[in-house]
Amino acid sequence: MELVRWLRRPHLRRPVLVAAFEGWNDAADAASTAARYLAEASEAELVAVVDPDDYYDFTVVRPSVRLVDGVTREIVWPEPQVLAAERPEARHDVVFLQAAEPHMRWRAFTDVVTGMARELDVELVVTLGALLAEVPHSRPVRVTGTAATPELVERLGFERSRYEGPTGIVGVLHDSCARAGIPSASLWATVPHYVAKTPSPKATLALVERAASLLDLAVETVDLEIAAAAYERQITEVVADDEEVAEYVRRLEESDDEEGPIVRYDLPSADTLAQEAERFLREQNDD
Repeated sequence: MELVRWLRRPHLRRPVLVAAFEGWNDAADAASTAARYLAEASEAELVAVVDPDDYYDFTVVRPSVRLVDGVTREIVWPEPQVLAAERPEARHDVVFLQAAEPHMRWRAFTDVVTGMARELDVELVVTLGALLAEVPHSRPVRVTGTAATPELVERLGFERSRYEGPTGIVGVLHDSCARAGIPSASLWATVPHYVAKTPSPKATLALVERAASLLDLAVETVDLEIAAAAYERQITEVVADDEEVAEYVRRLEESDDEEGPIVRYDLPSADTLAQEAERFLREQNDD
């Protein structure tokens, strides 16, 4: 059985793959929403789906039923979707992978993803993630850029992750990329842990802006900016009604302010990223 079903095979120029997964790596739905927003903004078209049978528990992520022409019933399966944006005006086309975090056979799943990336000649894999943290909702969202190896981190001017502990599909995908020889990097946004269950357009906006800068995408974000402002205002009103929570948030704000201005990482363009990654891999092979 073919695990990747191609609807059409795109002819892409030096593509960058952007991946985001619903679930553990997607606090407040920020990463998956950002990926969908970027795909829509770049007018990406569906080109392939991954067969979900081997990777998902359908009692957890259930298929749905829809009516076609109001008569015929059709089952819609939770298939990972692959979309492609061909951009003649840019040096890199973009491929998007949108999926829920698989429930099983992660190594096999990520091998399918890296195999597809190789087939499309992907030069760089960029994942989007969002994590819960002790940060206030009233301050700018911190977005951290990390890369797969210390050498690549230094070359690209990213921050080196020191996290140790349980990981999600994003971490496993980066490991699979490393084994496949595909350079990879990741963008992570922080979400206040006390509003974990509330979708965060503010974190989504931060990821969209940072990823758009990386990919040289011109993205109109007015609707996200309006939603982010409303989100912050509404949470402020709720927090104000609880003295204990209000005091806790005030302490978070003081702590955030004491750390000084938020570091804004000037991410290189996708072209620069790919060139640096290629040079790093060549030198590794020469050694």
